[in-house]
Order: sequence, then structure tokens, then C-alpha cells
Amino acid sequence: MTTIAIISDTHGLLRPEVCEHLKQVDYILHAGDIHTKEIYEQLLNYAPLFVVRGNNDKEWAEFLPSSLTIAVDNITFYLIHNKRDIKQLPIESNIVVYGHSHKYSLERKDEVLWLNPGSCGRKRFHHDVTMAILTVEDDRYRIYKINFNTAYS
Repeated sequence: MTTIAIISDTHGLLRPEVCEHLKQVDYILHAGDIHTKEIYEQLLNYAPLFVVRGNNDKEWAEFLPSSLTIAVDNITFYLIHNKRDIKQLPIESNIVVYGHSHKYSLERKDEVLWLNPGSCGRKRFHHDVTMAILTVEDDRYRIYKINFNTAYS
């Protein structure tokens, strides 16, 4: 079984409870707004990291792509920070991972699953602190919403 952490909008805060999940995954997908190079480097210590640049990722993140297509266990992911920036979805995409709104969302449009893991960093906009875990086994995947629902500000 392959386990993938799907996170976004950490905004310079890598919570201990998030790190506990990251210790158990094979890959990390981050939909942008890491915010600092230090958090980026911390994430690299847990698992192979696939990340796109968010609107708050400044000069340190110039090397990060604005969008990224990757395949893991026969599932093709398309990562972008803001879904409004999608000009044309790559035809082979199975799952679109995006962030920006800080609000967890999971919906299917046609044959594509759209997943916003919410924000697992700083709590903003009265949304819960969330992330997603995706497991793949025998070419089937399951997505689990992790809701930390903390009182952090």
C-alpha cells in the first residue's frame, strides 16, 4: 500500500500533529503557500515532496513550478495552488490537487476528482485545520480527511 499526504497552505507553520502523519507516508503533495524555505526543508525530511508555488511563496520559491503533473501508482495528479489559474487541465489527470481557499473540498467533475485539502498551517477564515491522506492499493485509492479542529490562531 502507498500512502500520500496531501497538504496546502502551511503559511510558515508545520504543526506537530501534521508532522505525526507525515512520518507515516510515502509521498507528500503540497499545493502551495509553504511560505518559508525552512518549512520546505523540513518537509523534505519526511518523504519525497512534490510542491507547487503559491501566491505567498516569495523569492525563495522561484524554483518551484506554478503547476505540476505527477503519477504515483497509476494515478495522475495535477497540482496547482489556485484552481482559477487552470487554463486547460492535462487530459490524463485523475485527481486535481489545489489550495488557496483554506477550505477542504472534495468533488468529482466528469471523470476527475478535485481535492482541496484545506489549510494545515495557520488557521484563517474560520475554517478548520485540515489535510488529506490518500492510500493506494491494487490500483484503487481512498481519501481520508484529517480534521485537527484545533483552537490555534
